[in-house]
Amino acid sequence: MAEEKKFVPFVSSDTSLPEMTVKALILGLIMAVVLGAANAYLGLKAGMTIAATYPAAVIGMAVLRLMKGSILEENIARTVGSIGESVAAGAIFTIPAFMIAGIWDGANFGSFRYYVETSVILLVGGVIGILFVTILRRVMVEDKDLPFPESVAAGEIHKAGRTGKSGAKFLFGAMGIGGLIQVLIKIKFFAAGWEHFIAFASKKITLANGTSVTTSGGGLLSTPGVSPAYMGVGYIIGPNLAALNFTGGLLAWGLFVPLLMYFLGPQISAEMATNGTAITNETWIGVATSIWKSIVRPIAIGGMLMSAAFTLWRMRKSLAAGLKRAIGDVSKAATSGKVAEDRIQKDMSFKWVFIGIFLAGIATFFIYNYYAQNVLAALVATLVMIIAGFFFSAVSGYLVGLIGSSNNPISGLTISTLIVAAILMVALGMKGGQGIAAVLGVAAVVCVGAAVAGEMLQDLKVGHILGGTPWKMQVGDMFGVLLSAAVMFWPLWLLHQGDISEHGGQFIQGVTGLGGENYSAPQASLMAIVSTGIVGGDMAWPLIVVGILMAIGFILVKVKSPMLVCVGMYLPLETSFAIFIGGLIKGIYEKFANRAKFNENQKARSENVGVLLAAGLIAGEALIGLLFAALAIFNVKSDLPSFLNLPFYVSLLVFIAVGYILVRIPMKNAGNPDEPAPPMTM
Repeated sequence: MAEEKKFVPFVSSDTSLPEMTVKALILGLIMAVVLGAANAYLGLKAGMTIAATYPAAVIGMAVLRLMKGSILEENIARTVGSIGESVAAGAIFTIPAFMIAGIWDGANFGSFRYYVETSVILLVGGVIGILFVTILRRVMVEDKDLPFPESVAAGEIHKAGRTGKSGAKFLFGAMGIGGLIQVLIKIKFFAAGWEHFIAFASKKITLANGTSVTTSGGGLLSTPGVSPAYMGVGYIIGPNLAALNFTGGLLAWGLFVPLLMYFLGPQISAEMATNGTAITNETWIGVATSIWKSIVRPIAIGGMLMSAAFTLWRMRKSLAAGLKRAIGDVSKAATSGKVAEDRIQKDMSFKWVFIGIFLAGIATFFIYNYYAQNVLAALVATLVMIIAGFFFSAVSGYLVGLIGSSNNPISGLTISTLIVAAILMVALGMKGGQGIAAVLGVAAVVCVGAAVAGEMLQDLKVGHILGGTPWKMQVGDMFGVLLSAAVMFWPLWLLHQGDISEHGGQFIQGVTGLGGENYSAPQASLMAIVSTGIVGGDMAWPLIVVGILMAIGFILVKVKSPMLVCVGMYLPLETSFAIFIGGLIKGIYEKFANRAKFNENQKARSENVGVLLAAGLIAGEALIGLLFAALAIFNVKSDLPSFLNLPFYVSLLVFIAVGYILVRIPMKNAGNPDEPAPPMTM
């Protein structure tokens, strides 16, 4: 039997290099805010976030290289910078649910009260995630059965930077392009989309009993939205997953909405005539959109629920292994922590970790008691949060070790916690807004904790590869969570208030603001509807059941990701269509790469370039979106004169330009076949 090769970090434990310096920490904190805000924008619009590890690694290398920084300083900057994405994921998956469920007043979302509540939830969840991962850090990062694919890739990016290679020019260049396109859209230089209602001819259908029904209605034609961010998402997830997402859009807008319009059209026309409503193309577009929101979306929610359950079932072995590991490895990790004197094995003191968990539990109890106004319910909710938070943090970290943080099913884990908490609240007699608020509070803390745990364990593995000091990374992430929790409310408020200001200044539930047409927040909407349905009894069960049966059908025909199809149904068609275009662009790139007969090194190198370009497009649009949201709040008019507004067919040039960039530039940078390349980043 061959002797097992001993692991050797890039920087040995007896080598002393600058690590947790002021410049590295400040750069990391800035990236945590910026990348967190960009992911908040993307998640609220498309229901997805992207791993911030790669952009943070590239930006950290580019900036610290100018300052003669060490690789360990880069490691700290990336670690702190990427934690903002996980706080943002927890925030966008849960915080808007308080508004969507009617617990918070959307018209006054910017109040100091909501700011404090949001910040406390994010802070407690983030701190708990860090503390739980600290307990399990050594056992999990040294587990040879966990490949940590994204951590290995990020580590290779840092190593490549030491040889003078960096992808910063691709990331920042694409950010500029994505930002420029978004500016042109916002000033209405060209149209962001086009839609038109096609009316059906009136017919009569005779039923079996001799009666007949009159039909009419129609279908809504829509183009893909001109969005560098959506195309970037499609490019990153690839043609197969993008097609699944678009399939949901086709089902919603090509099947359900036209079918419902076909039978409801005559009744709707009669009611509009009675009410004196002008029957125009715009009116019918509004009717189709209302049917989608009121009927099709609840069906999609039922599908998402079943898909989440199926995802957890399909991963049951991994989940069981994670739970078993969470229970069995605490004593091992504690023992390891006591004897570890090596710099690259030093965690935060376990004594302070357990004190921190105890204090976080007390803080959580006061949060839940504030919502529930019931000591027993708050105590039960706190216990659920501690137990579920620990287990799901361990499971989240375990899954990140297997499949990477980009594929971590945080929303599925959160839904499981939410359902358990909702059932317990009902059993304790909690009803109405207080019960719903307590349930959402439990889900929010667990969601943030699990998201932070997964992202942090991924970064700790990168640090393990590079030779970073664990306790410094853990303390750095504490600063990152603290700042992200303090500021993450403001991007949410900017987008919420900016959308309201752009649409007449009035908050309309489900139309403007978070949870509305532009920022649909699919996961948060799901959390709100499930908690309201279980605690308040307001769930549209017939439509939910239809969605569950639909998802079972997807499962039976072996659809790869039923959840992605259902999310596509929930999103506006222009969103899923644009994501699909991005996926097609990635498919075109793959065709050219295969035709060029790239070897594995060239494929890895060119795909890394493509991922950085796509990430830059997303970040560029997101940051400009936040800027224009702020301008809208202050009533700054940015529209060009109407005679300069170009028709939509001019917008098609954007798709061609983005497609050219995402295919041509990666192809040109495949490099020499003999040149070594890092592992693929996605």
